[in-house]
Amino acid sequence: MTYREEAGDLFAVPEDYCLAHCISADFAMGKGIVLEFNRRFDMKRLLRQRYPTYLADYRQNATGGDCLREGRVLNLITKERYFQKPTLATMEAALRRMRELCLEEGIAKVAMPTIGAGLDRLAWGEVSALVQKVFEDTGIEILVCRVK
Repeated sequence: MTYREEAGDLFAVPEDYCLAHCISADFAMGKGIVLEFNRRFDMKRLLRQRYPTYLADYRQNATGGDCLREGRVLNLITKERYFQKPTLATMEAALRRMRELCLEEGIAKVAMPTIGAGLDRLAWGEVSALVQKVFEDTGIEILVCRVK
């Protein structure tokens, strides 16, 4: 794994990167950077169309985390409802699923914002360490784009 953090625009990274961000299982997508993902990629409509029973299915998921790919976007599901806050456990479960997905689909580069550290209020230092732990034994490049 290669891990680096840089100041810059997440949406300006080269096209060979998949873009990762966090959402809730209800696909509400009402605040934060998810609004830009939705504007650029129509995520809410695509996910609701492709996974019409996802919220009910998620409730039965014992791990509490998931990752859904739509095009070049990796949607980390870290909580059930938009108004809830994720935990490090649900973040880890979602990151582990993202790791599996990357390995299965040959994804070599992932760019992300400081996931979980904005509106979700997780400590970025803890989330960063978790990302590095989950991906440490892979050849996947992780680029974290921090706001300038």
